[in-house]
Amino acid sequence: MKETGIITRRDFLRGTAGAALTAAFGSGISADAHAEQRAKVVLSRSAEVLTEGGKVNGEIIQSMLDEAVNTLLGEREPVKSWGKLFKSSDIVGIKSNVWWNMPTPRELEGAIRKRLLDVGVKEKNIDIDDRGVLKKPVFLNSTALVNVRPIRTHHWSGVGGCLKNHIMFVPNPAAYHEEACSDLGKIWTYPIIKGKTRLNILSALQPQFYGRGAHFFDRRYVWPYKGLIVGTDPVAVDAIGARLLHLKRIVHFGEDRPLDVPPVHISVADKKYRLGVSDLSRIQLIKLGWMEEVLI
Repeated sequence: MKETGIITRRDFLRGTAGAALTAAFGSGISADAHAEQRAKVVLSRSAEVLTEGGKVNGEIIQSMLDEAVNTLLGEREPVKSWGKLFKSSDIVGIKSNVWWNMPTPRELEGAIRKRLLDVGVKEKNIDIDDRGVLKKPVFLNSTALVNVRPIRTHHWSGVGGCLKNHIMFVPNPAAYHEEACSDLGKIWTYPIIKGKTRLNILSALQPQFYGRGAHFFDRRYVWPYKGLIVGTDPVAVDAIGARLLHLKRIVHFGEDRPLDVPPVHISVADKKYRLGVSDLSRIQLIKLGWMEEVLI
């Protein structure tokens, strides 16, 4: 099978951001490139999930997550849905994100933990962490992972999403910053996580759609989207997240302003590492709940 469309170092350095995004998410994948593979992603939103002060309503976030996972897996009851992904004998690491400006909401972590307990996973076999995963027994011995973090622009990778979130499973994360973090997919092939990530969740409750420089944060570029993007395919989930940020930038700036750093790692994760689907035309997006300013 001939591989096409992988963005090389030369392409990245000489290409414009818009062209790179087109290569990453457009229809430029050859007809023979895993043509039958498709992905399903669920977007769940609620107008009431955040208070005026931005606090997360735990009951509503649980309901949003349950509805998303039920829809994703074709079930009506959360225990049945989660039971399709996890066994009572599993050792499950919940890979979260602790970046202090936009950490994974504790209420969302709690909603995930609750459903794991509901399907019979023992409490001692569940842990939640980010930067300490290489030191925690549950993660080192895990049989399954849940990948959850907020979606935002990122100085190194263009988009901070599910693929990027596993970078803490390597002892030298900075080694993957070159070429817009294009090789992040390689991390997913290492034994500590290979084939273990059963569910990927992007918190789009309050995404950041613009930033300049490492650790940039400005509330002017954060908006209350009040959503969760959920799927079993991390590439497809990130492709939808990247598209959402791009569309918000168009609305905010009044012009088509692509992400400052093209998120080429999403396309490479698809075409080089076969981790999922990056072509938006092959991703079924199911939208649930609140539709005001849904954008995507």
